[in-house]
This record gives sequence, structure tokens and C-alpha cells, in this order.
Amino acid sequence: MLRRLGALWPRSGPVELLQRRGAPPLCRGVRIPAFPAWAAASVSAAGEGDWYEALAASAPVRAAEEVLLGTHAAVGLPWWGSILLSTVALRCAVTLPLAAYQHYILAKVENLQPEIKSFAKHLNQEVRVYANQFGWSKRVARLTYLKNMRRLVSELYVRDNCHPFKATVVVWVQLPMWIFISVALRNFSTGASCSEAGFSVQEQLAVGGILWFPDLTAVDSTWILPVCVGVVNLLIVEIFALQKTGMSRFQMYITNCVRAVSVLMIPVAATVPSSLVLYWLCSSLTGLSQNLLLRSPGFRQLCRIPPTKSDSDTPYKDLFSAFYGKFISRKL
Repeated sequence: MLRRLGALWPRSGPVELLQRRGAPPLCRGVRIPAFPAWAAASVSAAGEGDWYEALAASAPVRAAEEVLLGTHAAVGLPWWGSILLSTVALRCAVTLPLAAYQHYILAKVENLQPEIKSFAKHLNQEVRVYANQFGWSKRVARLTYLKNMRRLVSELYVRDNCHPFKATVVVWVQLPMWIFISVALRNFSTGASCSEAGFSVQEQLAVGGILWFPDLTAVDSTWILPVCVGVVNLLIVEIFALQKTGMSRFQMYITNCVRAVSVLMIPVAATVPSSLVLYWLCSSLTGLSQNLLLRSPGFRQLCRIPPTKSDSDTPYKDLFSAFYGKFISRKL
């Protein structure tokens, strides 16, 4: 998904987009940031009015543009500061409460495991008795056990109001928000925004960077920002993997896929405007900070997350020890 999204950033140029939307001819004189040759080739292959253009002109993207413009106007910072502040504010106001709720649900599910194991043991014994009494085959006995076990587990989830699917709510909110803001910044960076301030924003972004990326409409030729995005995302994945012991084969498969996506983000980020990469980096850093914060016993207690057997009184010390043992001590 990320690869397809990254490949579609450099769609039709801002002039063509605005001409199709009825922009005045005086837009022709605006500077358009240069993109790689392969990206320019994709412009001719792009169809008129494809799904990406519909997304770029959609109401959620327009709302994201208004949020970014409002923040920039309110704080009076350069665009790099506005992007950073907007990202932190949105992550803290939207995704942090949802992440705390996710941990609340997962803690309740974890606390149910002893009861589920007890039910599984007694149910297995009962099924064996009935199988011997009625002459059930192994297949019938197995299906009966699974059917009743699913029913019992579902009843426990309903009783404690902690169905695991509720823990995925943060993904269903965070991912669309990430996409909408990314597309909004892409519109600003290429001058493709339909807002009246579209081209003035592009000009402001061109001088709104800092350090080695003063032009936020251009790609980061040094690859520093793209590499930082990949490293931070990998660090988040490794922290998650370190806190999980005895992962199943499916969990290992998912973890390795996320690792691959994190690495893939590096070349993708190297082909898009620096404003997007800066947003991705700020979002990842905020996500990393939230991940570490949600390990704090005091913060978990503040969020009323139920204590579990896997909780630690020294989570950061344990994390450092696990990280040292996995990545450093092996090389010494």
C-alpha cells in the first residue's frame, strides 16, 4: 500500500490539475518542483480524473488542508514548525487516547486468559466424555470443542466488554488521518490545492524549511530525512517485538512484513517533497514517544489500564536490557 501511495505522489503537475479544476491562466508562472525522471514518466501514463485525483480533492483532504493552514496562521511559525506542531497536537489529541484505550482492551483480554484456559480444560474433558459416550469421531469431537469454545470466549468478551477487535480502532483512525494529511501536504507542495491560498502556500513551503532541507517542496537529496523515517519506524517495530515473548508464526510473519515496509519507506520518502517526509518523521517520532509513555506504570494507572502479569515496575530498564541482549551483546 505504501509503495503504491509513494509511486503516485508525482501525478499530474499542479498546472494541469488546476487547469482541469478551472484555475486562472496566471497559475502558469508558478515554479514547479522537480521530480525524478521516472516520476515524470508516470505523469503521461496517469489517466484523467483517476482515484488519486478524487482523493486529493476529497472533503477529508480539504479538511486536513484547513487544519494545517489554521495551525500555521495561529502559531506564526515557519512551515517546518507548523508541520511539527500540527503533527504532535493531532497525535496527542486523537491517537494517544485511542492508544490508551487499545492498551486498556488488551490488558482486559490478557487478564481473561487464565479463565479461558480453565474453561478450555473443563470443556475438553466434557467433550471427551461425550465422545466416548456417543461414539463421536475425532473430527466431530474437535469441531464440537471448537464451536463451544468460541461461544464461551465470546461470552467472556461480552461480559467484560473487551472484544479484541476494539483494540484495532487506533489503526482505523490513525491510518486515514496519516493519508489525508500526507495528501494535503502534497497538494500544498505541488500547488495542486484548490484553496485560494494554494500557490502562496507553495511559495511559503519553498522557503519554510530548516537546516539541510530549506525547500519543503523539493525532495531531500541528502536522504537524511528518508533514512531517519525508516530507522524510527524500525525502532518502533523492534520495541514491539521485544515486549512480545514467544510470538506465534503468524505474529512473526506480520512483524517481518512491517519491518520490510519500514525499509521500503526509505526509497519512497526519497522521491516525495520534504514536507511529507518531515510529517512522516514527526508522526513516527510521536508514535515512538507514545509507545514508550504507555509503558510507564504511572501513566497506565492514570489511564486506568488494568494491571496484568506481564506489567513491569521497571519497563524502561527491562527494554534496554532486552535491546542490549538482542542487538549489542551478540556483536561483542
